[in-house]
Amino acid sequence: MGSTAPSRDSTFEPAEIELHGRFFRYRMAGKGPLVVLLHGVAGSSETWVDVMRRLSGSYTVLAPDLLGHGGSAKPAGDYSLGAYVNLIRDLLAALDLPPGTIVGHSLGGGVALQFAYQFPERCERLVLVSAGGLGREVHPILRAAALPGAELVLPWLAVAAAHGIGAATKTMGKLGFRASTDLGETWRSFVSLGDPEARRAFLHTVRRVIDLRGQLVSATDKLYLASEVPTLIVWGDRDPLIPVAHAYQSHAAMAGSRLEVFPRAGHYPYLEDPERFAHLLVDFMRATKPRRFDAGALGTRLRTGAPPPPPSVRPSTSAQASR
Repeated sequence: MGSTAPSRDSTFEPAEIELHGRFFRYRMAGKGPLVVLLHGVAGSSETWVDVMRRLSGSYTVLAPDLLGHGGSAKPAGDYSLGAYVNLIRDLLAALDLPPGTIVGHSLGGGVALQFAYQFPERCERLVLVSAGGLGREVHPILRAAALPGAELVLPWLAVAAAHGIGAATKTMGKLGFRASTDLGETWRSFVSLGDPEARRAFLHTVRRVIDLRGQLVSATDKLYLASEVPTLIVWGDRDPLIPVAHAYQSHAAMAGSRLEVFPRAGHYPYLEDPERFAHLLVDFMRATKPRRFDAGALGTRLRTGAPPPPPSVRPSTSAQASR
């Protein structure tokens, strides 16, 4: 196993480590309790730098480039949620890091949910930000990746995006994206797909979790287990990609969870207001005790089964849901 030295200084420069014969890129900074930040599809660890800057004074913050993303390897292979989770576990073990708070955005939220389920002993708290895996509905732009021939269209979108955001603004506006962080991040995602290997990884990933009808993978039947884990759910009330209704429904299904909805924010609330997001995250971690995994308690809960489903919850227009 080879690696470059981990970066824990204020520059947040990426480092690399070799796992299973493949290189993975990550950013790490700070000292203290561990916080792991997982990005969304077609993203990278760079998306978390503003948040890392605000947390690294009191926490060890790790933000990896997921397999097939950013500067990490992009092999032909398994891009299931389980495969992502296994590699995150291996990265934490290789870096000799303790259990910590797992934060996931969009696809990374689905990975975080799966991580908490597969490796509960390594997840002290769970933070879901505009997370996938909490409902069927998803924007048609992601469902389109499941269409036959999408691999032929994506190169054209990448080329168009690379020539500037101006033309993209009009098209994306028609699809429900405001001239905001959502538009800028979606544009950058399309630019990244100009690389054939990144494009292949994107399609493999999306097609494992989304089909023409919406999200394929759902954690809703296991959310009752999350009552054992302090959980924070963060969403933008104008998210065009994954509806905020998923936040309210999941909050109702996860006993003891905390829900924070950012008004006038889209799919990237942590980018639209990183100061508020970091303050919220720190407040949540200070106000909750880390989960201590108890295999016996888990076994009892599994044998008992899920409680009756909660009543349907209508999305609220308030900036903050009750805790």
